[in-house]
Amino acid sequence: QVQLVESGGGLVQSGGSLMLSCAASGRTFGIYDMGWFRQAPGKEREFVAAIIWSGGYTYYGDSVKGRFTISRDIAKNTVYLQMNSLKSEDTAVYYCAAHYSTSSNYNYWGQGTQVTVSS
Repeated sequence: QVQLVESGGGLVQSGGSLMLSCAASGRTFGIYDMGWFRQAPGKEREFVAAIIWSGGYTYYGDSVKGRFTISRDIAKNTVYLQMNSLKSEDTAVYYCAAHYSTSSNYNYWGQGTQVTVSS
C-alpha cells in the first residue's frame, strides 16, 4: 500500500503561481505513473496532468496545457505540479493519485489540497 500526501495549496490571485507537491510513502515500487486531478464544487473530477514514473513522459488536460507543468523527483518519491497563469476556473481541490503497473486504474489517492484563485 502507498500513502500520498499533498501540500502547497492555498489562495492566490488570478495570474499568479503555485506549486503543489505530493509525497508518496510505503510500497512505491511498481508505480507506473502518478497524476493530478481536480474537482471543483458541483463539477466532476477532472484530469489535470500525469507523468510516467520511469520515463518521465508527461500528459496534460487541455485546460491546463501551456500553464501547468508536472515533474517528479524519483529519489524523494515526490511529484510536483507547477501552476502558472492561474485563473479563477482553476479553483478546486487538487488530488494526487498513483497508478500501479498491475492495475488499469489509479489505485491510491491523496486527501486533496485546496487551491483558490481570486479574480
